[in-house]
Amino acid sequence: ISGIKMSHHMNSSMLPTSHPPEHHHSSTTASGHGHGPDMMMMAMTFHFSCENVPLLFSGLTINSPGEMAGAFVAVFFLAMFYEGLKIARECLLRKSQVSIRYNSMPVPGPNGTILMETHKTVGQQMLSLPHLLQTVLHIIQVVVSYFLMLIFMTYNGYLCIAVAAGAGTGYFFFSWKKAVVVDITEHCH
Repeated sequence: ISGIKMSHHMNSSMLPTSHPPEHHHSSTTASGHGHGPDMMMMAMTFHFSCENVPLLFSGLTINSPGEMAGAFVAVFFLAMFYEGLKIARECLLRKSQVSIRYNSMPVPGPNGTILMETHKTVGQQMLSLPHLLQTVLHIIQVVVSYFLMLIFMTYNGYLCIAVAAGAGTGYFFFSWKKAVVVDITEHCH
């Protein structure tokens, strides 16, 4: 029935009429489809406002420059945490690798010689504490990444800058710990 009322309201608002559809306005506002005082319109272009900026949850709205400054710092550290979490997961994965196998294969070398190239294959056991920890950290990483995406999608310039600056700072502080794997048997020049 609400679909019928909604389509009737849409049709009556599109056609010129002599009387306003007042009885439909209250039913749509009560069901959450109206434009009542509780509904905030979200900007779809970048802006630098400090008032009525929703932040992830319905009760969390920024309404002053001080609140925006606090949100900026919190979002900045959340983005840094996200970058640190990515690197921490890589480090934990390297430390928890088991089932190391070495595979050798012949490759053509210079002047018709044959060289042996060795590759290391590592794996992880599915039913192990390290894999369980990796799974929990992966869930946290996914949730934080979606939070950052939703914050960016507020189109608030201050919050977008906080996400970008926090991610950049986190990458700067944590990514240098990434190990670069160098195969010492590599013969390509």
